[in-house]
Amino acid sequence: MDRNGVEILLVEDNPTDAELTLRALKQRNLANQVLICRDGAEAVEFFENSASPIPKVVLLDLKLPKVDGLEVLRRLKGQARTKSVPVVILTSSGEEPDIHKAYELGANSYIVKPVDFEAFARAVSDVGLYWVLLNHPPQ
Repeated sequence: MDRNGVEILLVEDNPTDAELTLRALKQRNLANQVLICRDGAEAVEFFENSASPIPKVVLLDLKLPKVDGLEVLRRLKGQARTKSVPVVILTSSGEEPDIHKAYELGANSYIVKPVDFEAFARAVSDVGLYWVLLNHPPQ
């Protein structure tokens, strides 16, 4: 994939959830410019590389191998270059401490992955539509 065209960075280690997310984004024609990082270390490396493009939104799972999602979020929001990137937590954890910590670290939204595919697809496509097409970040 051409990293220059990245609009959505999906940080997801579960191949099934990644595929369902891509399928949902395709329904809204938002999947052409998606880059997937399969673990937290890969996501941190992506953002620490100054040549990497800044995506319009990051969809971030919390339960990741190598570096967990909260640490990825902390590092992302701690860098001047990436602190204004919207981060949507998309995770199976509805635990109140996770929700509280995510917002404390600067998450823009927190979505618990619905178990039902249709509800999951609707949530992902709505998130993609909002952050990629409707939201106007500072230039």
